[in-house]
Parts: sequence; C-alpha cells; structure tokens
Amino acid sequence: MSAQSSGQARGSGPAALLEVQDLKKHFPLYKGVFSRVSGQVYAVDGVSFHIDRGETLGLVGESGCGKSTVGRTLLKLLEPTEGRIIVRGEDITDADAAGMLPYRRQMQMIYQDPYASLNPRMSAGEIVGEPLIIHRAANPKERRERVLHLFERVGLRPELADSYPHEFSGGQRQRIGIARALALSPELIVSDEPVSALDVSIQAQIINLLMDLQDEFKLSYLFVAHDLAVVEHISDRVAVMYLGRIVETTGKTSLFETPLHPYTEALLSAVPIPKYGARERKRVILTGDVPSPINPPPGCHFHTRCPYAMARCRREAPTLREMLPGHWVSCHLHERGAIYPLAKPPGE
Repeated sequence: MSAQSSGQARGSGPAALLEVQDLKKHFPLYKGVFSRVSGQVYAVDGVSFHIDRGETLGLVGESGCGKSTVGRTLLKLLEPTEGRIIVRGEDITDADAAGMLPYRRQMQMIYQDPYASLNPRMSAGEIVGEPLIIHRAANPKERRERVLHLFERVGLRPELADSYPHEFSGGQRQRIGIARALALSPELIVSDEPVSALDVSIQAQIINLLMDLQDEFKLSYLFVAHDLAVVEHISDRVAVMYLGRIVETTGKTSLFETPLHPYTEALLSAVPIPKYGARERKRVILTGDVPSPINPPPGCHFHTRCPYAMARCRREAPTLREMLPGHWVSCHLHERGAIYPLAKPPGE
C-alpha cells in the first residue's frame, strides 16, 4: 500500500462508511485494424480517501481531472484498474454484478444532466419507482405510496407522478433524480455535479434540499463539483484533484483559510469566497494548459504549471502527508514537518 493510501486509511477510523485506497482507473486506447492497445488514459491515478457516516466530502478540480470517474468507479459503474473499495468494512473491489446487488441499495447516484439521466419513455413515477421494482423492495401499492411520498419530500406535487420528463423544468427533473436516488433508503449518495446544469437561483434550492435530506435520513455524500462556493456551503471536508490525483484534503474551513498546495491556492484565488475575504489573497495565474491524461508529466503532475516547481518536482511524485491536524497535502514544499509560505518557496 502506498504512503498516500495508508495514511488516509489510518485517518478514517472504524466509523468510516466508505474507504477508497489507491484507486486507479485507466482506459485503454486502441489503434489499428486489430485494435491493439496503444496507450492508456490515466483518468484516476492512485486516489485514496474516506467518507464517514453522515459526512459530505467535496471533490473539486478542473474539468477532466477525473472527479466524475472517481464517483462512477467507487460505485462499480466502472471497473477499477487497481486499488480497493471498502464499504462498511467489506471489500467490494472484485464483487461481480450479483455480489454488488446488496450494495446497490446502499449506494446511489445523482447525475449531472437532468435532461439525459431520465428515460423519456417512462413517467416520473415509474422512474422513481424503478429501483423498488429491481430490488423487489415492495408490492405495487407500497411502491406507489413510497413514490408519492418521495415526490412530496423533494418538493414536487404528487399528481405530477404520471407526467413525463419533457413536461418538467430542469430543476424539477433534478428533483426527480434525487427522489430516485432516495427510493431504496441508501446510506451513501454520489452527487456528480448535480447543480452545474441549473440556473443559479435553482442551484441554491437543490443544495438546500440535499442538506435537509442529509439531516433527515443521515446520508453521506460524495459531492463532485467545480464550483467552490457550492462546495464550501455543503461540504464538511474537501479533496482537491489534479490530473487524476488528490493533491490536498482537509476540512473546508482549513482549506479555504490555509491552502497548502499551489494548485489549491490558484483555484481559490480565481473564485474568492466572500466568507473568507478577510484573508489577503494574491492573484495566481497558472501558465500553460492541463497536460494530457494520456501522457501525464513525470514526478508531480502539477510541476509544468507550478510557480514554485523545483528540480525534485520534475522527477519524484510527492505523497500525501499530514502537515497540520487533519490537513493532508501532496507537495515537496511541505516536508519534514515544515509549513512554508507559498509565496516564499525554499531553495533546494
């Protein structure tokens, strides 16, 4: 087990609902008439974290960094290349479709696009009730009662259960998606950018709904997003991803007040959070483009854009280290227990 995965596993403790250890998901690239493998897309490249019961972990980063792939892989919608996925102490990494069936009831997903995630040939009530049919969770009368109750709970009129997706607005469709995720009373919900396709006014309603549901049903969330203001509002802890790796993870207050990784500092400087405006932030403008996940740079993946990169960064990948209580960072600037101001990088 890597230093990164072992550290995060120790930090999770026995109460962890979910543990992900050194998770990797690589997609093969095929070339030629015989479809030979010519390379790999390193979408997720060694990610470790945990989620405790009733906790929300925000997962943030630029588009294409692997956030959504993490969510789909830990739910086994995509098969992991390497690593371990542990739910309530049980390793489900190698579980087949039949073995995953009991865990499907406990782990659900809210999708990003409320227009593409609903079957247009099914009524809204049928969509919400479908998980109950698949898992044989209730008889027809009980299913109908459960569906109507869920409609009310997510803010939809029960009489709309017989309407079809095209008759709803974007916000209403996302509420249907939330009701579907709640149908089997799960413990963990992966929310894959659930508000990014919605108007700002509707975003606030959906976020507040998710928080109310969490309190009521004791849910745990993996909240995937790129909007830092939304993540700050809903999350307990935040993990920052860059090019398939987690570079920093800590409680939300610690992250926004004391970012330790240069990439996190750049993200926060681009989208300041008014609540943390008292802290002076210098504008950080990253140069260059995000490297391709097909051919990521050696060493630290961020060194090609980092204003503090050293020679060591180009040849050696840093591991996640706990630099402050509960504050983990993957950066050579922070080693041997020292916390360096990012504006004054040490010499080699």
